[in-house]
Parts: sequence; structure tokens; C-alpha cells
Amino acid sequence: QVLLVESGGGLVQPGGSLTLSCAASGAGAGIYALGWFRQAPGKQRELVAVISRTGRTNYTDSLKDRISLSRDYDKNTIALQMNDLKSEDTAVYYCSSGPWLRSDFVPAFWGQGTQVTVSS
Repeated sequence: QVLLVESGGGLVQPGGSLTLSCAASGAGAGIYALGWFRQAPGKQRELVAVISRTGRTNYTDSLKDRISLSRDYDKNTIALQMNDLKSEDTAVYYCSSGPWLRSDFVPAFWGQGTQVTVSS
């Protein structure tokens, strides 16, 4: 079992930056990959980025020029840095944990989500 707690969401102006953090705890916290998904109103949840327990990362193509994901292995936390935010980045962002099998991240645990709103 992995407990995930997100923080860092809020209101930001277009072109601004934001860092989302996720703290993982529980028996599987240190062995699984950790990642971020997002879900905008009326849309399906989509992968934003994921980082394995060895530091390998995968970013969704549409965002990879504006985001960076890092992991603190001592604290079992990840941080998603997002730059040049746009209105279409408005969504609920969810932290997730699970195995990364070959090329597929399989989310098994979810946080409660944190709202990011990009608006002037």
C-alpha cells in the first residue's frame, strides 16, 4: 500500500510557473515508479510525467519542453516543475504510484488530487 499526498496547486497567471510536490509513504513507497496525471473538465485523465525508482523519466510529448520531474529518494517525494503555463494546463493533477513494466507505467495508487488553474 502507498499513501500519496499532493501539494503545490493553486492559481497562476498564464506564462507563470508552478511546482507540484507529492509525498509517498507506506510499504511500497520506495520501490515503485511515481508520476503525475492530470484531468481537465470533460476530458480523460492523461499522463503528464513519470519517474522510475532508478531515475528514468518519461514525459508526455506535448508537455516535455515545459516540465521537469525530479525525485528525492531519501524523502520519497517527487516534484513536478511546470513552466510557461497555459490556460489549457488547467486541471486537477493527481500523483500516482505503481510498477513501470517495460514501457508502460501502471498506476496502482492515487492521491486525492490538487487543482491547478491558469488564468489572468
